[in-house]
Amino acid sequence: MTASDVKGLWHVALRVTDLRRSRAFYEEYFGMKVVWAPDPENLYLSSGSDNLALHQIPADEVADYRGLRAQFLDHIGFIMGSVEAVGRLFERVTRDGVKIVKAPKRHRDGSYSFYMADPDENVVQVLYEPTVSKVR
Repeated sequence: MTASDVKGLWHVALRVTDLRRSRAFYEEYFGMKVVWAPDPENLYLSSGSDNLALHQIPADEVADYRGLRAQFLDHIGFIMGSVEAVGRLFERVTRDGVKIVKAPKRHRDGSYSFYMADPDENVVQVLYEPTVSKVR
């Protein structure tokens, strides 16, 4: 296998406790659209060149998952087109009462971001990164 065989990361899959609530969160704040919903427990969202899979935790297993709050996934990140876009989304989610994990800050590489929690407390970074944001 060569580096040219690998086309990039295709998706991140998250287990969720309320599929409808999680779908609404990613549609509302990131403009994602459902690209495939094979059954009532699974759906796949995209904003163009990515894929976020949401998988409903069966109701009788939710308590088991809640007890595992040690999460190995650090965070997922969404790239934004400008510092101002990051600021606008921060204002919006703050107004809507979304849990903020880390307030907006400028990083040493020139990027600017904040972190928030999705409905299941998965950490989501909202990021402007000068070199990547220009090409996306």
